[in-house]
Amino acid sequence: MKRSIWFLHPIAIFVFSIIALGLSLFLYIYWYVEVSTGLKAVIEKTNLDPQQFVAWQTWVVIMVLSILVGIILVGIFIIFVYQRKTLALYRSQYNFINSFTHELKTPTTSLRLYLETFIKHELPRDNQLKYLEYMLADVGRLSDNINGILNLARIEAKIYGGEFVVVDLAEEVDGFCRKNEQLFRGSDIVINQQQRRCYFCSINRALFQMLLMNLLSNAIRHNENDRPRIMITFSQTEKDVQLCFADNGIGFEKPQSKKIFQKFFQIERAESSHVGGTGLGLYMVEQVVRIHKGKITAQSDGLGKGAQFTLSLPRQDLPVLSEQEDASE
Repeated sequence: MKRSIWFLHPIAIFVFSIIALGLSLFLYIYWYVEVSTGLKAVIEKTNLDPQQFVAWQTWVVIMVLSILVGIILVGIFIIFVYQRKTLALYRSQYNFINSFTHELKTPTTSLRLYLETFIKHELPRDNQLKYLEYMLADVGRLSDNINGILNLARIEAKIYGGEFVVVDLAEEVDGFCRKNEQLFRGSDIVINQQQRRCYFCSINRALFQMLLMNLLSNAIRHNENDRPRIMITFSQTEKDVQLCFADNGIGFEKPQSKKIFQKFFQIERAESSHVGGTGLGLYMVEQVVRIHKGKITAQSDGLGKGAQFTLSLPRQDLPVLSEQEDASE
């Protein structure tokens, strides 16, 4: 195994550079003060006019030199921070490429095996339908991954379509879950709405449905229970409407709560195998929330203890019905 040379590490080089620069500044100031002191002694010994020598320039030079060195240190520090962030981004992109390649390779390999089976064997109709369902699921998985990348590109470029409309979030979430019930088969999604209250917000329906799809799919994918469970709870204040998505999934460590929405971030688990995902779902969720001028937070008590995502959106007043709508009612 190749051993890395510790003193060639960027952090070690940065520390050595700071020490060398500081030591150079100290030695220069020390030398300058000694020279000035010796010069002053010569002036007093030879009875020369002190006005011919500007003593205060010593401290001016020291001050200017200190400022310049300070600027250099700040520049070095900024370069170091930028380099570390660039390295972290490179690693994240590398992990994303590996994950995304896995997400594409697995269903394509599966599709190839099913197609080869159809070519080489004469299968009964029941088996054909079973394999066709598997193939449709793989095609759907490929489509979801590709659409995820395309949707993220549209969001970051701010070219998403659709208008903002005022809706009742409880009805919107309930309708979304009913419409996509087949996608969440085998999971329990419970909507807890107290006293059938209305929670009005202004949303872009396409983006909001994308947000719901990513949150629910993420909770189901990162879940090791026989039956994943997601509890959706509504509440509101004078200014905000809050949606809480609590699941019984794998959870995450508390220090990761601030990193979980970063681009390409994935939870690392030493004892776990690959659980799927590209590290873009929650990042996309946060971008959608920002477009809606809201905020989202993530909480978990640790690995294996589930996670809770709390979404806050600006509350809207009850839409005023027109006279025609009142008459029709």
